[in-house]
Amino acid sequence: MADKESLLTRLRKRHSWLDHLLRAGERYVDRYGDHYAAAITYYSVLSLIPMLMLGFSVAGFVLAGNEQLLDQIRTSIATAVPGALGDQVNAIVGKLIESRGSVGIFGLLAALYSGLGWMTSLRDALTAQWTRERPQLPFLLTAVKDLLTLIGLGLALVVSFGITAAGTGLGGLLLELLGLRQTGWAEFLLSAGTIVLGLLANWLVFLWVLASLPRFHVGWRSAVRGAITGAVGFEVLKQVGNIYLQLIKNSPSGSVFGTLLGLLVFVNLVSRFLVFITAWTATARENMHRSADPVVLPEPVVIRPTVHLAGRPDATVTAGLLSAGALVGVTLTRLLRRR
Repeated sequence: MADKESLLTRLRKRHSWLDHLLRAGERYVDRYGDHYAAAITYYSVLSLIPMLMLGFSVAGFVLAGNEQLLDQIRTSIATAVPGALGDQVNAIVGKLIESRGSVGIFGLLAALYSGLGWMTSLRDALTAQWTRERPQLPFLLTAVKDLLTLIGLGLALVVSFGITAAGTGLGGLLLELLGLRQTGWAEFLLSAGTIVLGLLANWLVFLWVLASLPRFHVGWRSAVRGAITGAVGFEVLKQVGNIYLQLIKNSPSGSVFGTLLGLLVFVNLVSRFLVFITAWTATARENMHRSADPVVLPEPVVIRPTVHLAGRPDATVTAGLLSAGALVGVTLTRLLRRR
């Protein structure tokens, strides 16, 4: 008697969304999603230091060209931190301004290294979820492609944040002009509109990431549904992050260590989520035929029989064989006669 199907198998046959979700989970585990997410998290955190160095360098150039602003900062530091500690802080600011060029150069080089590592890990992770292998390309060519992709992702993020900021700013300005800034329903509509704009911006970024970052052509149509799911999930993660920051902001130790820990956890969750969304996109019914490297058929085998014809024996060899045969025959004849 045939074995009865398990409850999970029956549920998967009954609900296509559950079957799709489990297929995505299996693909995520089989293609080492957690390992790739850990690599992405590592390079993300590593990028914070060179970004801070670049920020300090820019601040140094701004302060060096504005003596009035620099004096105000020094006065504020002396007022807020009086005594020797305030003098040390002002000395650090002075050294920062003096070394702004070298700090900027080292920050740029470190950002280039960590940014390329981050992009390489991200592209390899997304390619693996399509069960594709990384193409064997020259190192320099791969680095140039990853750098261009990193620049493209930066532009996509700028467009995304620009849409959100412009929508929020225009909405607030409109409420000010209409005199509805403190009205409850108007504030609610503004908040709802901000969320919608955030979802739209997230969708554009995820669409670009899912379609362009894998190391083979995916296509925009294949990434539309995954981008929608990714936009909604990322907005949920952002709201949870905001709630976490609100909970720890009143604690002195929590505002320092809690922020760093929260940032690390948030980056890891976003990395895992992005890799999982790629697996979810790759395991959709319409994309299953693309989730494998194309099979390269071997060259056809042609069987050609080869016949080697032996050549005629040499005349000398022939004469020698005949003489030997005659000698053997005479010898045998004499022996037989004696008997």
